[in-house]
Amino acid sequence: MVKNNNRCTRPFFLLLILLASPVIQAATGKLIGTAGLNMLEGSGGGGIVPWATLAGYDSRDQVAATAFYTRVNVDDFQLDVLGASLSFYDRIEISIAQHKFDVEPLGAEIKQNIYGLKYRIYGDVVYSDWPQVSVGLQHKVLDDGAIAAAVGADNADSGTDFYIAATKVHLGGFFGYNTVWNTTLRATKANQTGLLGFGQVDDDDYEVMFEGSLGVLLSRHFAVGIEYRQKPDNLGLGEDDWKDVFIAWIPSKDVNVTLAYAKLGSIAGVQDQNGLYLSISGQIW
Repeated sequence: MVKNNNRCTRPFFLLLILLASPVIQAATGKLIGTAGLNMLEGSGGGGIVPWATLAGYDSRDQVAATAFYTRVNVDDFQLDVLGASLSFYDRIEISIAQHKFDVEPLGAEIKQNIYGLKYRIYGDVVYSDWPQVSVGLQHKVLDDGAIAAAVGADNADSGTDFYIAATKVHLGGFFGYNTVWNTTLRATKANQTGLLGFGQVDDDDYEVMFEGSLGVLLSRHFAVGIEYRQKPDNLGLGEDDWKDVFIAWIPSKDVNVTLAYAKLGSIAGVQDQNGLYLSISGQIW
């Protein structure tokens, strides 16, 4: 049976933004670039790794709303992502992202909605001696789990990832340039981030995966960096870890543009899936 969540997802994007309107103040409380970027699962962070940072530049008495669009083009697949998030008082972030994954070898399309929640439990990326630390979850729901079921996923409909992330900015850290690093530990059952379902029939246990990012701010408006995301191989299809090299342009606190070269390895048994990643995000409030 095909499930279609699009009707409820589109109004949810609007509701996410409207929820903030009664309490909006201009969100300008952080240094430019320290809010991170937007990752493809909706949370604030890098491109493929959630960071401890919250999306938006809100301080402790502000609310920020952001929206983003991401496209990943590799040899045999294309992923389009539309997302939005709200960050409340530099403490709580809620987010949503909708994935549309084109499987060119099969002439098929997979859609997935991701609902995220993140809570900052300690620190500040700049002003505390220790890193900022946040915990989060991402609940993922497939519109149609037929392909996931066909490749042997234990749950072809939905699953939830849990993570803890630590992020720190060192002012003048690398040859005088501001430097940011992040480490994330994720408990997951997701196959290809959930696009191929969750777990495997004979092994449906959570696995803890490492993810990391390192970036250097060449100026107030440009950053370069690398990311790494370890991934489980539940289905025996040779699912590889993800890696990317990125450059981000941050002309203001209202917008950033990220371009990356991504090495995604094997996807559903199709080898050497490498290509470009482009993301555009903007702070609405």
